[in-house]
Amino acid sequence: MYSAEPLPHFVSQYLAWLHETHPTLATFDGVHTHDDHLDDLSRPAIDEAQRRLNDFGRRLAAINPDTLTDDEQLDRPWLELSIRARTYELETLRTWERNPHHYADLLAVSLASQALFDYAAPAERARRMASRLRQVPRLLQAARDNVRHPAGIFVRTAIETLNGTIRFVDVELPRAFRNVDDLHVLSDLADASAEAGTALRRYAQYLQDEVAPKARGTFRLGEDRFESKLRFEEGIGLSARQLLKIAERELDATSEEFTRVASRLNGGDPIAAWQAMKDDHPEPGQLVREVAGQLDDLRAFLADRDLVTIPEGDRLAVGPTPDFYRWTFASLWSPGPFETRASLAHYYITDVDPSWPADRQREHMRDCSRAMLWAISTHEAYPGHFLHFLHLRGIASPARKSLMFASTSMVEGWAHYAEQLMAEEGFGRDNPAIRLGQLAESLVRLCRLIVGIRLHADDWSVEQGVRLFRERAFLEEGSARREAERGTFDPGYVSYALGKLMILKLRDDVKAMSPQSFSLKTFHDRLLGSSVFPLGFHRQLMLGADAASPASLLV
Repeated sequence: MYSAEPLPHFVSQYLAWLHETHPTLATFDGVHTHDDHLDDLSRPAIDEAQRRLNDFGRRLAAINPDTLTDDEQLDRPWLELSIRARTYELETLRTWERNPHHYADLLAVSLASQALFDYAAPAERARRMASRLRQVPRLLQAARDNVRHPAGIFVRTAIETLNGTIRFVDVELPRAFRNVDDLHVLSDLADASAEAGTALRRYAQYLQDEVAPKARGTFRLGEDRFESKLRFEEGIGLSARQLLKIAERELDATSEEFTRVASRLNGGDPIAAWQAMKDDHPEPGQLVREVAGQLDDLRAFLADRDLVTIPEGDRLAVGPTPDFYRWTFASLWSPGPFETRASLAHYYITDVDPSWPADRQREHMRDCSRAMLWAISTHEAYPGHFLHFLHLRGIASPARKSLMFASTSMVEGWAHYAEQLMAEEGFGRDNPAIRLGQLAESLVRLCRLIVGIRLHADDWSVEQGVRLFRERAFLEEGSARREAERGTFDPGYVSYALGKLMILKLRDDVKAMSPQSFSLKTFHDRLLGSSVFPLGFHRQLMLGADAASPASLLV
């Protein structure tokens, strides 16, 4: 029997509950009602979340489909998928029980969000930061209670992130709130920081001394769970074998194109040509200045070619990656889609650690060559993540714009697609290094797809992953290892390449449907301005209700 509940009422209550129980993500959504709180990952809270998700699933199933508008008919299956994905994560994947880095990373980004986003006056954000800091011991106690038999690499990554967070609390927080003149707030923040720092150090030491020596768990999800994760989170129903076949095909094709372009240089030796280009990089300590100088050129090219609407809004600042997030090459931290005023977004680039030996510094900079930096800036800024987030502000539907429902293949797929788009449209046509950099980034993402599948659905080791990144994406040893290791705790990184391939296929299919009237700008604006739901939703929106079958997404 159907209920009388309207879908908008359901969405409002479901989203409000998600924001309440995931205050860190709520901050990134631009919702600040819960900024005083830190996520509760205690076992009772996890059990309650499972119960509530089941309840929301029953409520959604009970809504009469005959009462839904056309838009609501489109939204409903993706909302169902969201509930199933969250339920599957808690009940089956159980990252909260397998991986201490889950807690360390949550803490890092939760604290950073209060320092980085200027959504309120510094004194108010400092007060909320103090409140979150006081809850750090509780979260770390939950980690002690919950995590059982972790993989050694999870423990090591957690320790690295915790140490970065300790440096953030000790050094970056005082800098972030140096303009606060309320002595009571500053005193409270100092006390809370000291309490949190003590808890962080004790937990890091506990992991180092007691957990790491006995860490024998597997990082591997297994084929069934890997496939189910992609199906529920991304709407991708193809098997791991089918995806691997697509990945290997695309890697071979991209390698051939890379060789063809590189063979025009350096006497016809493609590998020598690329190695020479990798030697053309900024000096250590100059990455921020280098990428900041690229942004105006990228934005101007987009405007000149009229490839996509560039909304007015947030400003973009470039800075060095904070210590706790140095496992990434680059990242974009943007104010959320529910923010009511323009603010400051942060594009972080990872420079060398001055404590590294000279050889490691040189390897790192070779993977931050000028050829690669153009592709990275395209991905993070224009027309990648930063532009995408500007478009999200204009979406009216809360469900379609909320990052609570964001698909990695849509968000990261768009940014990766943006790299190829700029090359296709002629950006840097007179500079072959820019085209090679774009192709090299494609090789990295396709290697991620293969390594992610092989690590979790096969029996590959991290070392085999390192070798693939070295041999097929030409990464230096340190970068290749970081990429392969990331695949163990972030299997979703396969969605970068999958998302790009799905967008390219969607573009081709939309163009084939109306070749005379097709417009790149219209396609891009519609894609960015519709939803962060998985790309099957966008296929249905642009091509019709039957356009989101598993085969139609990629094949």
